[in-house]
Amino acid sequence: MSAKHPIIAVTGSSGAGTTTTTTAFTHIFRQLGINAAFVEGDSFHNFTRAEMEVLIRKSQAENQNLSYFGPEANNFAKLEECFASYSATGTGQTRSYLHTFDEAVPFNQMPGTFTNWRDLPADTDMLYYEGLHGGVVTDDIDVAKHVDLLIGMVPIVNLEWIQKIVRDTNDRGHSREKVMGSIVRSMDDYIQHMTPQFSRTHINFQRVPTVDTSNPFSAKDIPSLDESFVVIRFRGVKDVDFQYYLNMIQGSFMSRINTLVVPGGKMSLAMELILTPLIRALKEKRLQVTKISELGED
Repeated sequence: MSAKHPIIAVTGSSGAGTTTTTTAFTHIFRQLGINAAFVEGDSFHNFTRAEMEVLIRKSQAENQNLSYFGPEANNFAKLEECFASYSATGTGQTRSYLHTFDEAVPFNQMPGTFTNWRDLPADTDMLYYEGLHGGVVTDDIDVAKHVDLLIGMVPIVNLEWIQKIVRDTNDRGHSREKVMGSIVRSMDDYIQHMTPQFSRTHINFQRVPTVDTSNPFSAKDIPSLDESFVVIRFRGVKDVDFQYYLNMIQGSFMSRINTLVVPGGKMSLAMELILTPLIRALKEKRLQVTKISELGED
C-alpha cells in the first residue's frame, strides 16, 4: 500500500459486473479530477486464446483441469511486480489483451493476442485495476497487500453461471454443452483462487436475483438489475454513514451491522455514493504526502 501512489483494484470473474464498476469509477475519476493509470487483468494471462484452447484440450485428454482462474494460465508474479513497482515509484508495466477484431486491427494482430509490454503513463494520481486477480494470494505471491482499496464484484454463483452461459452462447457462438464443461473444469481454480479474494476485499457488491435461478443451466436470459438486489458488505472501512445511504437510496435497508442492501436498479448510484468519498480520501492523502515530500526536497 502507498499513500503517494495508491492502487484501487476491482476483482471478479468475467461478466460479474466489473465493467459496470469501471464505468462508475471512470465517472468518479472525472468528477474528482483524477488522472488514473488503467490496468486490465487479462493482460497478465500467460497464453494467447489459441494457445489456451490447445492447452485446455491437452489437459482434458490427460484428465486434468486448466482454467483462466488458476496460476497456470496467469502470471501472478508479473501482476504483483506491476503493483509493487507502482506503489513504490508510480511506474510499472502493462500490456493489452486484444479481445475483438476491432481492438486487434490497429495493432495488425489477431484477436486473442497481446500487445507488447509498455510503461504506464507518467505522473498519474493512482492505479486502477479491473480483472480476475486484484486480491489474489498464493504461497509465493501476494497481490492484495499492495492494494489500498479492494472491491469485489461477485454475483451469487447461479447468476454468475447464467451470465457466462448466455454470454458465451449468444455472443461467442459456443454450444451450451461446451460452456457447461468450462464451468465444471474451472471449479477447482474458482474455489482456490477466486472466492478467497472476497474475504480480503474492503467492499463487496453481490447481486442477488429475485427470480428463480434454481437451474442456471436451463436459463435463457439473464435476470435484469430490476429483478435483483445488491448486497453491499463493508470490511475495514471506517466511518461508514449508513444512515446517509439509507436516506439517499430508496428501498435500501440494513441486513447486518456491516451490510447494506439496495435495489438492483440503484447499484450505480450506490457505487458512486459509497466510492466517491473513499477515492477522494485517497487523493487528498496523496496530495498531502506529495506536498510534504516536495517540502523535504526543498
